[in-house]
Amino acid sequence: FADHSAETFAQVLDTCEKIARDKYEPFNRLVDIEEPRVEDGKVVLPQAAQDAFDAYAASGMLSAAQDYDIGGMQLPFAVEAAANAFFAKASVSINPSMLSVGNANLLMAHGTALQKQVFALNEFSGRWAGTMCLSEPQAGSSLSDVATRAVPDGEGAESDPLGPRFRLKGNKMWISAGEHELTENIVHLVLAKIPGPDGKPVPGTRGISLFIVPKQLVDTDGQL
Repeated sequence: FADHSAETFAQVLDTCEKIARDKYEPFNRLVDIEEPRVEDGKVVLPQAAQDAFDAYAASGMLSAAQDYDIGGMQLPFAVEAAANAFFAKASVSINPSMLSVGNANLLMAHGTALQKQVFALNEFSGRWAGTMCLSEPQAGSSLSDVATRAVPDGEGAESDPLGPRFRLKGNKMWISAGEHELTENIVHLVLAKIPGPDGKPVPGTRGISLFIVPKQLVDTDGQL
């Protein structure tokens, strides 16, 4: 953090406070009253939600704590958290940016080099958004009762450059920001079980893994 100082931290906080004050707080009531609706198979949100997300993404806060070489600001986490407090206070529900950051951070920690390049960096830029899919109708949020299954996707599944390819079958619910048009794609991280040798799910949490499931399939260049 040697490049930073109290002055640069103050500039970040001032910028975030202004965005929260101008793009979030005035519309907190609106996004509560004007509920999301489905039109022609698409989830429609108030324009204020789009404007808030775009302003947040343009500020660089999606990658605030990331290194310079991937477009981040290399801020200490404490400063990032303090800056995000302005948005949480102004309107915690107006856009899914915090979910995208958590999703991308996980991919940066555990993904392959190509998964980071294709999925995480597009989330940090605001081009795509991200979620985490755990809860199921029969299980709620009980991890040990997850029933969604994942099986290898036929011949060549292991050689996919984006990682071993699986087909998932199951139902998820309560997925915050699970569908919207704020971004051109949504990267879902889905918890599912790989069956045991007998083809049946292993009881408890054994066999659970996390799968990258984009709303729109992409190639290795990040193109839809």
